[in-house]
Amino acid sequence: MIGVSILGSTGSIGKSTLDVLERHPDRYRVVAMSANRDVEGMLQQCLRHRPALAVMADEESAARLSQRLRKQAPEIEVASGDQGLEQVASHPEADQVMAAIVGAAGLLPTLAAVCAGKRILLANKEALVMAGALFMEEVRRAQVEVLPIDSEHNAVFQCLPPDFGRGLEQVGVSRILLTASGGAFRTWPASALEAVTPEQACNHPNWDMGRKISVDSATLMNKGLEVIEAHWLFGAAPEQIEVVVHPQSVIHSLVQYVDGSVLAQLGNPDMRTPIAHALAWPERTDSGVAPLDLFEVAHLDFEKPDLERFPCLALAFRAIERGGTLPAVLNAANEEAVAAFLDGRLGFTGIPRVIEEVMERAEVTPVDDLEGLFRADRAARQLANELITRSAA
Repeated sequence: MIGVSILGSTGSIGKSTLDVLERHPDRYRVVAMSANRDVEGMLQQCLRHRPALAVMADEESAARLSQRLRKQAPEIEVASGDQGLEQVASHPEADQVMAAIVGAAGLLPTLAAVCAGKRILLANKEALVMAGALFMEEVRRAQVEVLPIDSEHNAVFQCLPPDFGRGLEQVGVSRILLTASGGAFRTWPASALEAVTPEQACNHPNWDMGRKISVDSATLMNKGLEVIEAHWLFGAAPEQIEVVVHPQSVIHSLVQYVDGSVLAQLGNPDMRTPIAHALAWPERTDSGVAPLDLFEVAHLDFEKPDLERFPCLALAFRAIERGGTLPAVLNAANEEAVAAFLDGRLGFTGIPRVIEEVMERAEVTPVDDLEGLFRADRAARQLANELITRSAA
């Protein structure tokens, strides 16, 4: 029986993970889960999956959950905060940890799972965006497996030879092509983007995702973060990574080889496919996803991304090319700008403007330790919020 901990169980990735696990009760067991503040969602998951440990982000939410569980499942331990997240990540009965907390908040618990020697199912791309060099150094030190959950990176992983860690050039890879749906506003003129509402931005054409990731998809920042993630996961230089807009989201990514071959991974747009792949790797297991019907798909389209309408992608390439703390600055400014947009404090086109100004004004330093990254993160968030407040005045 394989023990699985889930960091972020009430989010879209967490729910999909539980769905896959539930299909294989003889193989997997949920041993620990964490959520932000969705007490009701966590309660239902606890009653269904009976983990040994359930963790909420704050003490108040944990107290409410504990009170609800006291009569129905008193054997489940309830904890809260950063210490609780570390307990989920390093739980002694967990063999694998699904790292699915969205944003910078997922960095420390994901690192805790690495240090504890767990197999990492990485859905938290910010861990690599913020601290790629430090994270991968710790992965090598702990000798743990990191399996990507993002559909694009999971597709690349499936298309690469097993020994790609020797270097992409050494295994004959010339380029990694990350596909992007283009988001909710792929065909919209630039003049219409200023009036975009949060509801429109969260209505993704192909994927069922959380609000923050849906907005990132609409601005193409999600693809920019994935470029940075691919750089660290696969040892790819920025010039070896290309983004291809593919509206159908059937081809999840491609790998081009020096002999002219291009390998692609295809499937219906459902996150249970990469989740099942990572859980069972190197084997395969049922995910619950319907087989791809190529006759129903009928055709596949490809476009170059429009960097004038969607400048966030260019900003991400700029961040990884310069390096240091700039990717962490990019991520922090984006999180604050997206939160302001969802709260109605910033327009849609204000998101890239805030990010770019923060990047231009931030002090960029080498990444030597986590404290330096967190200083850069805090400074970027403070500056972003100053700019957001100024724009609303």
